[in-house]
Amino acid sequence: MTARFAALALALALGGATLAQAGAPQQKSQAPGYYRMMLGDFEITALNDGTVDLPVDKLLKERRPGQVLRALQQAYLGVPLETSVNGYLVNTGSKLVLIDTGAASLFGPTLGRLVANLRASGYEPEQVDEIYLTHMHPDHVGGLTQNGQAVFPNAVVRADQRDADFWLSAEQAAKAPAEAKGFFQGAMSSMKPYVDAGRFKPFEGNTDLLPGLRAVATPGHTPGHTVYMVESKGQKLAVWGDLMHVAAVQFHDPSVTIAFDTDAKAAMPQRQQAYADAADQGYYVAVAHVSFPGIGKLRPDGKGYLWLPANYSAKPR
Repeated sequence: MTARFAALALALALGGATLAQAGAPQQKSQAPGYYRMMLGDFEITALNDGTVDLPVDKLLKERRPGQVLRALQQAYLGVPLETSVNGYLVNTGSKLVLIDTGAASLFGPTLGRLVANLRASGYEPEQVDEIYLTHMHPDHVGGLTQNGQAVFPNAVVRADQRDADFWLSAEQAAKAPAEAKGFFQGAMSSMKPYVDAGRFKPFEGNTDLLPGLRAVATPGHTPGHTVYMVESKGQKLAVWGDLMHVAAVQFHDPSVTIAFDTDAKAAMPQRQQAYADAADQGYYVAVAHVSFPGIGKLRPDGKGYLWLPANYSAKPR
């Protein structure tokens, strides 16, 4: 018996070696892009829309020559920088709220995965009750529609009136430089089914939208850019939208702005104040363009801040 077992073990070992030498093909794909955490009684689901390569060395307005490239190199990053596009789903127990919708096809072929990741996370677009837009840039509104039809057939869309007045204005679009006209077209086409159906309900400035969900005006990046404060049982999370874009640079130096800002002089103090508040109060922030899932906390570090990503948890939610 011992000899037979030894022979069998040898055969298995040789077979295993043969299989290992065969070389399994690389799969070249990621797991579905969602991450879940609890905030008091609220369920927060981060949804990834994909990533896009950005020439951030040309887009960021550095304060000192070479500042951006040095900061990226210190973080072992280069250019173009592969940049996450994230949205956030909030289940309050009575309402399902999506904050930003991704780009769909408006920002290149590497984006447009938010709805697939929403489904992978266990929800359907038909279940979304309300959609809150931090602003109307293409990578935040594009996912509202597909082939001219509403992707979220039962949702009411909400955004600051000042953003709607700017991005949905034919007059503003006509005055815009050529490189910005696509932003207006993207906003108009994405919003149209909801506007036509009477399901766009703008608000003005700081507004309580639902119990535990409040809009906070942060104009600068766009005229009506909005941060959404989410709070349950004393726990808070601020969904920042595009208050910032490049963690390796702007956490270290909050004064660095980006070419996408409509009013960079207004956007910079909004970012500085948001950083200071989050660090002082110790609440979570969720950021559209920080590496997925883009949720973490801040700690002061000299004149800048350290980004502390949320601790990963695999416990059932």
